[in-house]
Amino acid sequence: MKKFRKVLDGLTTSSPVNIGGAPLCSSTAGTPTAAPTPREIEVVETLVSENFQICKTVRHGFPHQPTALAFDPVQKIIAIGSRTGGVRILGRPGVDCYCQHDSGAAVLQLQFLINEGALVTACADDTLHLWNLRQKRPAILHSLKFNRECITFCHLPFQSKWLYVGTERGNTHIVNIESFVLSGYVIMWNKAIELSTKTHPGPVVHLSDSPRDEGKLLIGFESGTVVQWDLRAKKADFRIYYDEAIHSVSWHHEGKQFMCSHSDGSLTTWSLRNTAKPFQLTFPHGRTQRDGRKPESCKPILKVEYKTTRNSEPFIIFSGGLSYDKANRRPTLTIMHGKSITALEMDHPIVEFLVLCETPYSNEVQEPYAVAVLLEKDFIVVDLTQSNYPIFENPYPMDIHESPVTCTAYFADCPPEIIPVLYSIGAKHKKQGYSHKEWPVSGGTWTLGGQTYPEIIITGHADGSIKFWDASAITLQMLYKLKTSKVFEKPKMGDGRVAELVEEDPFAVQMVSWCPQSRLFCVVGISAHVILYRFSRHDATTEITALEVRLQCDVEEPISPSETEANTGLLDASLHSPQHPPGSPGSATPDSVRDSIPCLRVKNRPIRMPPGYQADLVVQLLWVDGEPPQQITSLHLNSAYSLLALGNCNGLVVVDYLQKNVLLCMSTLELYGSNDPYQRLARSPRKSRQFAAGSGSGAGAGVGYCPTSTPLSTHCTDNICMRGLSNFYSDSKKRIRTSYQSLTELTDNQVSLELDRSRSPTSESRENSFSRSRSSSVSSIDRETKEAVTVLRFMESYARKVDAVPSACLWVGTSLGVVLVIALSIPTDEEERLEEPVTVMPSSTVLTIKGSVLTFGSLDCNGSLVSNPYEVWRDPHAPEDPDCPRRRKLVNFSPSTSQEMSGEGHLAVVCSEKQAKVFLMPAQTCLYVHHITESSFVLRADVVSVYNSVCLACFCANGHVMMLSLPSLRPLLDVNFLPLTDMRIARTFCFTEGGQALYLSSPTEIQRMAYSQDMCDSLQEMLGELFTPVETPEAQKGFLKGFFGGNAQTFDREELFGEAAAGKASRSLAQHIPGQGGLEGMKAAAGGVVGDLARARMAAEERGQRLGELEERTALMMSSADMFSRHAHELMLKYKDKKWYQF
Repeated sequence: MKKFRKVLDGLTTSSPVNIGGAPLCSSTAGTPTAAPTPREIEVVETLVSENFQICKTVRHGFPHQPTALAFDPVQKIIAIGSRTGGVRILGRPGVDCYCQHDSGAAVLQLQFLINEGALVTACADDTLHLWNLRQKRPAILHSLKFNRECITFCHLPFQSKWLYVGTERGNTHIVNIESFVLSGYVIMWNKAIELSTKTHPGPVVHLSDSPRDEGKLLIGFESGTVVQWDLRAKKADFRIYYDEAIHSVSWHHEGKQFMCSHSDGSLTTWSLRNTAKPFQLTFPHGRTQRDGRKPESCKPILKVEYKTTRNSEPFIIFSGGLSYDKANRRPTLTIMHGKSITALEMDHPIVEFLVLCETPYSNEVQEPYAVAVLLEKDFIVVDLTQSNYPIFENPYPMDIHESPVTCTAYFADCPPEIIPVLYSIGAKHKKQGYSHKEWPVSGGTWTLGGQTYPEIIITGHADGSIKFWDASAITLQMLYKLKTSKVFEKPKMGDGRVAELVEEDPFAVQMVSWCPQSRLFCVVGISAHVILYRFSRHDATTEITALEVRLQCDVEEPISPSETEANTGLLDASLHSPQHPPGSPGSATPDSVRDSIPCLRVKNRPIRMPPGYQADLVVQLLWVDGEPPQQITSLHLNSAYSLLALGNCNGLVVVDYLQKNVLLCMSTLELYGSNDPYQRLARSPRKSRQFAAGSGSGAGAGVGYCPTSTPLSTHCTDNICMRGLSNFYSDSKKRIRTSYQSLTELTDNQVSLELDRSRSPTSESRENSFSRSRSSSVSSIDRETKEAVTVLRFMESYARKVDAVPSACLWVGTSLGVVLVIALSIPTDEEERLEEPVTVMPSSTVLTIKGSVLTFGSLDCNGSLVSNPYEVWRDPHAPEDPDCPRRRKLVNFSPSTSQEMSGEGHLAVVCSEKQAKVFLMPAQTCLYVHHITESSFVLRADVVSVYNSVCLACFCANGHVMMLSLPSLRPLLDVNFLPLTDMRIARTFCFTEGGQALYLSSPTEIQRMAYSQDMCDSLQEMLGELFTPVETPEAQKGFLKGFFGGNAQTFDREELFGEAAAGKASRSLAQHIPGQGGLEGMKAAAGGVVGDLARARMAAEERGQRLGELEERTALMMSSADMFSRHAHELMLKYKDKKWYQF
């Protein structure tokens, strides 16, 4: 018999299936008496491979692990480098560009070519890159790889084409920005310091030219040595030797003094008149000793900026320098202005900061107006023009990771009114106290593209919060924030284990389900709870109804059929009884015998809820016989049916949220009845060891059970409940916690998905399913322990082969590749719906597929997508209008209404982690089957609409993105999009309508992508321009300024650093690598410093013009010579025959 089953399994893998023949994948139930014969399905598929292309569109969020910061004061754009080699360039809202170095090396420093549309990046692999920003997608024009020295610091003077590069050996090299080659001019460390110095000065930590004279270069070494080098004379003007290590140097704009920050928390100010010692030494945060000794050392001042103003005292701004005795002090940015010292405490460590000034010239009064501060997990700008130093309101979505992201959802083509409604409510809760001035980073241009439609991204977080984001037109703006933790009582911190539990984020969001049309919203939490929210524009004071469900199935003890009959009903669903059974909050029982208590305690009092999403119902899974509830693995909500379904590795629960009762609570094995397609050992739930009397009657497990609903009356005490959840975390941490733990970790370690599958929500079942899918033998099913419900879908379908018209059904997919169809009987009249019970009856329909089921879809017989029925939104707390009573308005796209004949049926799409199949309903005939992958497995699959058609989109664990046509499952696209995939991407990847998708590329960033050709083609139009033509401000001129030494002395760097004067650098020192700038970039760069081709063209034209002028001059000289020759000949003829005496 098993051999015969294997043969049948082999037959089911053929593709496609003969439609006219017998069904190869049909129900395992008995053959109905009058099964309709499937007609020939002829669907004209319009999608072709040319309709699809994969490209990344835009990245949102805060750059992960930032390392560097740069600002262009003329273009008003900012750049942020990261440890993974990424560069984010930001301007006005909508101007947001992400670039990535192919090497992935950390970005050490960024240097804008001010107002030239170019950027220089110095990376940790000792490579310099020149980026062209005069195109919407920046590209590298040149690269220079240092082979023998490590880059430590770079400096590019304003309006200069020569870049100074300091190295770890203490040498300073000079790079030509135009050709990106090294000059032969090198400042060696042993020439910069005195010959008598016996120690190496250390790496170069600072380079800057003097504001007074561009021919003077100030070099700062890590050991505390500062040298001013005369570039013309090739010698040192002066040398400063200080005991403390130097971290940064900043000039006064007059060029007569400069300030250094040191490792002991001190600031030293040096005058060029006397460099023997500093004329000022301060410890801004150090304690002054009473006996006049040197103040005690403080933490290093990592950077200092010395900026002057016209009408007030100069600003001295620095980071660090706090006293060591102040433990647990937060990172601080200190602003010294005159006699006032203001310390701004930051939430995260400071990576870098820049003072934004009015002028790009270093020899003019700087007039600082803001400070841009790059933190490890945030980016802020401080307003210096106000005495209280407020921060600007950040227009970028930099707070996606405010609490670690644990799940994502993406909705395209939403109802147009939903975004303004969410924004108006969310705006009421915005923070106050921001600066009233406009955001200073306002560079670039961006216009709204032609292909725009409402898009919303929803993110769930570890602290239980939910954020709604407006994602229309490749931008991202937060609309509304919802805190699910407000539904529950706060855990008391009296017990140590409770404190440990709070750190485990018991409110963390695992998945969400949202119906934009009805505005119903469901949240699944890690503590095995589901919260249903309704949207209202009015505030309300209501009591939250809580349903407590016992859903636990143990498979350890095979028992006889008689014992099975005697122990039916142990799986029940009910509201918590007012009596305290053993193990309830009323008795102090050990963890091992805790029973019938939830993990969290719902508030049992009336709660005032502001406008927005208001909690209406909470469904909680209970502890059963000392075991915690298992993680919820699937959820679906349907507003037209007013039903909610959830499942886990124990079974299925169906809830009527309108009548607030549980309709069905069954294990997956019980759902099969007598139609189990696999051979299994006889098993049943474990007998109760202690609570047989107090566990409730077995009536609750019956089909169609509808207990009366009352608000939750009693709850568990904090200690016993939270200790239980702590035990739940510790015992099941790998299986439960990593559902979002991998999303929140800061390191981007690539995790093998195959090895990490055991940590998934359905660890046992998915792991076994993965191994089972390698073989078609059904004997391996005997070793299965639990069968998880992996996907749920309410739809209009046929529950049985004999059904003539579609009806409400619930499709259930399991981790063993089984599809069950459950029939629903729902009263149609609105009054009856509120009073009459809803009947839920498992049917005999059982379909099979290889691998764990991931998604369902429904098509009509013409190949069009059948949308889910829904209820139009109505405000639950709006005032009643007696003249116009409110009634439910249902929109039902059922197969019967979308086709000429209701008996034609519909096509059901089923996709698993290995296969995709299309069934004809109600005949249950498998029309098409496609093996998606053998070596890997599908992580995410969705039936999506694109180009007015429909297809199946799949994302595999090996990084491949696939598109399959429907219903024929013809491959349209297969691209290796993400070669290395970690668990974060795997758990957050999601497709949406219209050819877009997203995933969490890092713990702090969301990466959006497009898979349609039209979207990729229109991307260039939708992106913002980074570079806008702006005239460079003129330098200040005046007699007094020059008289007092403000004007800088200029000199010809080309004369010093060019090949004619300095010669060529050693070829082994650095290697030039030409970049792939692209034709558009080369055309756009024609007017800038980096426009090599444009300069060559202009030079050629100029040379041609000079040649033309030379030709004209030559012609004139020739005519003049001709005339001279003629006159000479005439003169010769005149005096040819005359004697000397005749003159």
